[in-house]
Amino acid sequence: MTSTEYVVSDTPFVVRRRVKWGDCDPAGVVYTVTFGEYVLSAAELFYGRLFGGTPQRIKDEHGFGTPTRALSFDFQASLWPDEEFDMLVTVQEVRTRTYTLRVHGTARGAPAFDAVLTPICVARGERRAIAVPDALRDALLSYLACTQAATSGSAES
Repeated sequence: MTSTEYVVSDTPFVVRRRVKWGDCDPAGVVYTVTFGEYVLSAAELFYGRLFGGTPQRIKDEHGFGTPTRALSFDFQASLWPDEEFDMLVTVQEVRTRTYTLRVHGTARGAPAFDAVLTPICVARGERRAIAVPDALRDALLSYLACTQAATSGSAES
């Protein structure tokens, strides 16, 4: 069996994905809306990495959800059926009720897209905004510090 999506690196967090034929329009170009699914799927895998479990189970245990407050894209290249591309997930900012993830997509060694995802934390089952739970805040900030240290370390080399 061939997987169409898998984690290739934990730090930095990188997901590799293969474009499926059904992701594309009749001209063979990925539908714009499909990029949203790519980004949300990478974010869910990222949460699994942060917590060492399945994302929805972990969110249930902690009593929160993370619906999307904002999602923006900058497209730089088309993706085609059967093409593999990588998505690098980074933490940009952690605020009171929201945080921002950047998902940078590359294909053929060049930028394909940049996405900025801003989830808002809500009480599970209530859909009322809450502060980013401490467990999530700590995990996001720890990952941010780790990736910043790795980036500054490689810049000094």
